[in-house]
Amino acid sequence: MNEVPTPVAEDRLPYQQRCGFVALVGAPNAGKSTLLNQLVGTKVSIVSPKVQTTRTRVRGIVMTEDAQIVFIDTPGIFAPKRRLDRAMVKAAWNGADDADLVVLVIDAGTGITDEDLAIINQLKDQNRKAILALNKVDKVADKEKLLRLSQELFAHDVFTDVFMISAKKGAGTQDLVNFLAAKMPDGPWMFPEDDVSDMPLRLLAAEITREKLYYQLQQELPYSATVETELWEERKDGSVKLEQTIFVEREGQKAIILGKGGKRIKALGSEARKELEAIFERRVHLFLFVKVRENWGDDPNRFAMWGLDPNA
Repeated sequence: MNEVPTPVAEDRLPYQQRCGFVALVGAPNAGKSTLLNQLVGTKVSIVSPKVQTTRTRVRGIVMTEDAQIVFIDTPGIFAPKRRLDRAMVKAAWNGADDADLVVLVIDAGTGITDEDLAIINQLKDQNRKAILALNKVDKVADKEKLLRLSQELFAHDVFTDVFMISAKKGAGTQDLVNFLAAKMPDGPWMFPEDDVSDMPLRLLAAEITREKLYYQLQQELPYSATVETELWEERKDGSVKLEQTIFVEREGQKAIILGKGGKRIKALGSEARKELEAIFERRVHLFLFVKVRENWGDDPNRFAMWGLDPNA
């Protein structure tokens, strides 16, 4: 007598779900944010030539067939000098502490810096293992140099595996994703399958404008500038109206951003609007304002907005 097969419940999955957190740590400008955007497939973390561009932990979500990887892009780890710096470094280490796995991103072209060694020693002190991602390998013509660099880093007895990648071009990044997906612990997915980040849209919009600000002004504008989205207004035609304020610490910085006859801020707004429309896939009406707020970097409200500890 043939047995009748037991029907599979509709809510049962054909595979075991896995989900976990992976922290991307490294020195400023190692390419962590570029790597996160490459892995996710869209921009969730801003990049610029300025160091310490990332100020808070940014989560990017990557899906494979049965695994959800929640990447945490942390601020660059460096020797802090200011209150904001200390809060950023603390956020970076908290991100590593909270993660199932740690990926240390090192600029292969620069080689091992004092900041890299400080991170490695901190991992040693915490008895943490990490995965090494040698980034920007496309800029290193001498492949023997990459091998020697990898061997020198592995001698520290911190790394379990190494991946040679180019975050900008995507080389080697899929291999990294596949490896990490297989290492994720069993458990239900924490975010819907179509989510790419948990960053609030208001904050993402402000970050996009800050990125354009840094690219346009570069050395003309100090690191001490920030952007806040103060109005997000949904319109009946499906578009959105955004009002953002750029905060600087001195009147001279305000004049730099405005430019002669307001030309510079108009160009900045145009560039930011184009990217926002591409990301949000709808029309964006962007209005920018510049205000002077002395010592904004010591304002606890700013820290709370970025999820940083003002008492770090």
